[in-house]
Amino acid sequence: MASAETSTTEVTLTLPDATLEGFLALPAEATGIVVFAHGSGSSRFSSRNRAVAEYLNESGLGTLLFDLLTADEHQVDQQTRELRFDIPLLSRRLGGAVQWLEEREDTRQLSVGLFGSSTGAAAALIAAAANPERVAAVVSRGGRPDLAGDSLGKVKAPTLLIVGGRDTQVIEMNREAAERLTCYHRIGIVKGATHLFEEPGTLEQVEQLAADWFNQYLQ
Repeated sequence: MASAETSTTEVTLTLPDATLEGFLALPAEATGIVVFAHGSGSSRFSSRNRAVAEYLNESGLGTLLFDLLTADEHQVDQQTRELRFDIPLLSRRLGGAVQWLEEREDTRQLSVGLFGSSTGAAAALIAAAANPERVAAVVSRGGRPDLAGDSLGKVKAPTLLIVGGRDTQVIEMNREAAERLTCYHRIGIVKGATHLFEEPGTLEQVEQLAADWFNQYLQ
């Protein structure tokens, strides 16, 4: 759980093309802030992302969990499953969130990291490539970085790709994407984990890997 020194508030992000709901958590002496990009129909209520966010809060990092889709768009996506694969849309919303943080007095001085899972990982990498002066680190959890396409070669931020050891197809996708990255990067394989890191102790390893990476690069 987040420490008592962490202040968590519900926020509304007013972006050029949407108004989105989120949770902003700021430790008293935050050393950076991590924006979460979920994927595959998930939301700010994702239990796995919230667990990772609380761990990052414990380690002194602020977090922003927000819905990349409006309520109406989410309803459409539940039926068609098309918007979760609209990577340009997701990356644009993520870039908007990075700008939103820059406009807030309590977050504008903090270095920004992006944590993407599933299709959100591609959105995070595209947003990082588009905001090289603002995004200082990227972590992908069970992500599809291959969907970032030509943006992979433009990412400047140190990037960690975390994959489950039993998620063989996604491991291969991550390796292929890593070959196109020109920034400092690493693949972290969590032994015994499948795609959703549901096995005992595997999500905790994700939390530790992510916290170590962000604390190294968001100073």
